[in-house]
Amino acid sequence: MTRTTPPRPLDVEALFPELAAYRSTTTRLHPRPGSPKASDSSVGGPMLWPADEQWPVCGEAHGRGRGRRPADIHRYRQVLSAAWAREENPGPTEEERTLLGELRLEHRFPEVSGTDPLPMIGLAQLYRRDVPDLPPGPDNCDLLQVFWCPFDAHGPGRYDLELHLRWRRSWEVGEVLAAPPQPLAVGYDGFVPEPCVLHPEQVTTYPFAGLLPEDLCARIDTWEEALEEEAEQPADENTPEPAGYQYDLSIPPGWRVGGFASWHTTDPYPMDCHTCRTPMHLLLTIDSSEWDGGSGSWKPQEDRDLPARQHATPTEVTVGRHGELNVFACPTDPDHLHRWSIQ
Repeated sequence: MTRTTPPRPLDVEALFPELAAYRSTTTRLHPRPGSPKASDSSVGGPMLWPADEQWPVCGEAHGRGRGRRPADIHRYRQVLSAAWAREENPGPTEEERTLLGELRLEHRFPEVSGTDPLPMIGLAQLYRRDVPDLPPGPDNCDLLQVFWCPFDAHGPGRYDLELHLRWRRSWEVGEVLAAPPQPLAVGYDGFVPEPCVLHPEQVTTYPFAGLLPEDLCARIDTWEEALEEEAEQPADENTPEPAGYQYDLSIPPGWRVGGFASWHTTDPYPMDCHTCRTPMHLLLTIDSSEWDGGSGSWKPQEDRDLPARQHATPTEVTVGRHGELNVFACPTDPDHLHRWSIQ
């Protein structure tokens, strides 16, 4: 099934004609639970990974011998989802609550040292044929594969992510690795994605307001303040919330490729390539939800009648405190190390 973004509530270029010069596109991936194959673009699906190539591992020293088992996390979600999907008496039974409690337990693996190679989790793979805004990879690579360490225990503060990106030429892969290694434990269930098929859709997007010219940003702010003041006046209870530039007219929520990064949590800061100092472009956004209370206008038309509780978080991936991870790549040389920010 396709996913279709509703028309924007306002024509933002009619309000601010200067925005036409900044118009771009982004591809909303619209991940939804399914059974993807290695030949498909997916989130949490099987990777097109050569059988004779080492699977990505995290070698940084940190704890990895205690946490929840990935299989328990998947089973927990299945039990809970089935319980709430029942038409009669929805919600977990006493027996199911007992099982859910057992599945939430952490386990210790004393045989695992803090420096043992830790298999990374295959987060997503994207074929250029499926994703219009995915840029070319190095040396004509057509497939981007994304992995991460299932513990946020990296960097100077020991709270950072460890992300690994791999470009490859899909037609060169022969025998595919049938059973990739899995970590015995993960530090947080939000690192474990549920298998999802993608429904890519290219939409129009505009930059984060704080990165626009100062006079244009000020005019947008003034316009939004006026709408907010008007909304505070007594009105019919069915009057819709006023549209805002940030949450309704510029940058869509959810997993997407290309376009512009949002900087709604921190002030914008330069994302320049550490190798060549070139300003980097947004490659991929990994979001904790497909929409929320502030971005509901982006909810696909096909999902309008679905309960938000069950369908706004199809991948079950959680970034930070339910935020989004923006991954940046060098436009000059995709082999240069990526950078990222959490918003």
